[in-house]
Parts: sequence; structure tokens; C-alpha cells
Amino acid sequence: MRKSFLVGDYLPGYASVYKFASTPKPTTSAYTADELKERFEQRSIRFQKEQRKYGFGVQIGLALALLLVTGFFNLPMRSDEEIQITFTQQELVQVEEVTPTKQDTKPPPPPRPPVPIEVPNDEVLEDIDLDLDASLDIDEVITDLPPPPPPPKKEVEAEEEPEIFVIVEEMPELLGGIRQLASDLYYPDLARKAGLEGTVVVQIVVNPDGTPSDPQVVKSVAEVLDNAAVEAVMKQRFKPGKQRGRAVAVRMAMPVKFRLKSPNTK
Repeated sequence: MRKSFLVGDYLPGYASVYKFASTPKPTTSAYTADELKERFEQRSIRFQKEQRKYGFGVQIGLALALLLVTGFFNLPMRSDEEIQITFTQQELVQVEEVTPTKQDTKPPPPPRPPVPIEVPNDEVLEDIDLDLDASLDIDEVITDLPPPPPPPKKEVEAEEEPEIFVIVEEMPELLGGIRQLASDLYYPDLARKAGLEGTVVVQIVVNPDGTPSDPQVVKSVAEVLDNAAVEAVMKQRFKPGKQRGRAVAVRMAMPVKFRLKSPNTK
């Protein structure tokens, strides 16, 4: 049986096995060389037009994007209402170094005196007659008595100063709040005329009964405003601070703000 049927368009893969390689068919073009040249020139012209159109579109897009960004940054961002930002003054806490108390060492007790030891003595003492010219009457009433000794003076114990805390479990609270402080605050006329304003920080000690004491100006603006702030703070009453459920003295700072109203504000 002949195996030439394997060679052809049907089974070209088996042609190399049986050594019957098929020869490729020559392809013929339907266009001449001039027509092909003309088609290639037209395609090149069309490609250049598309390329110019694409570059022009990119340039227009970049210009529009630049105009949008520039217009966005030039838009007016201001509003009719003015925003006032007030910064609250943080309370100043003064930390004091507590020096440890020195314990005085007592001197050692003096040594005990030596126990006397009896020493035999051969010296014989002579009898001495004592002539005592005195008599004792038991029934006699004594009239001249010496004055009694004065009573011993009691040592005055030094009063221990109460311990002042800086940080406690429950800090003191101002009774009435800031409104009470503002109602007791007086703005001096001299400061108004001079246009003085600012924040004065007064440091005080709130006692266990809620009264302030020991005022100290930590942050000063002017002497006239400092005196007014101290006077207002000393009029206040506080809820005392507590440490382990017991009212104690606490050192704290009170900011007092002086601010003049502008003529535009109503």
C-alpha cells in the first residue's frame, strides 16, 4: 500500500516522518508594486494626521487642567463671619522640692560609774562628841513657812504647719464658677484708659475650709491689673481638695483674663 496519501494539505505533520515533505505553494499578490507604494504612502499620511490630532488633544487637555487648578486657588475662601479662636490658659503647677528632714542623732549615754569596792582600812577612828545646841518641840505651830515653789512652765508646743499638696485625688473647685469670679472682678479705669489687657495668673493655697490664702502673682501684665486680679481671687470660695477622703491644703493657679471690648462689638 502506498503512503503518498499522507502528503498534502490534510496531514502535513506526518510528511517528515515518511520523508515526503510538502513544498510550500507560491503566494501571489493581487497588487502591483506601484499600488503597494501608493497604499503605504496613504497609510503614512493618515498616521501623521492621527498623530497630530492626538498631540493637539493632549495639549488642550493640559491647558484645561492648568486653568482649572489656577481658578480653584484663586477662588475667594473668605466668609462673612469672622472666626474667633480663644486659647485657654493652662494652669501652672509649681513643683517644689521637699528636702528630707534630718534626724539628730542622740549622743550615747555616759558610762556608768564604777561600783565602789570595800577596801580594808586599819586606821581606827576616834570618837567625836557632837555638841548640838538645838531642841525640837512637836506641839509648836509653825507660822513662817517658805513660799511654795512656782509651778513648772509648760513647754509651748510649736504648731506644725499643714502640709500643702500640689496634686491630689480631688482638686479644689471654684464655687459659682467663672461667672462668680467675673462678677467680683473690677477693671480699673486707669487700665481701661491705657488700653491694658491680658491674662494675670495668681497662685493661691486653698485651705481645708475652702478659703484662699498666700496669693502670689506668677504671670504679670501690669501692677494695676495684678492687684485687681489678686483682690478678685481672694474673694472667692472653693470646694476644698481631698486626698484619701480628707480635706487638705492644695496649691493651685487661677488665670484671670482682662479684655477690652472693641467699639465695633456690641
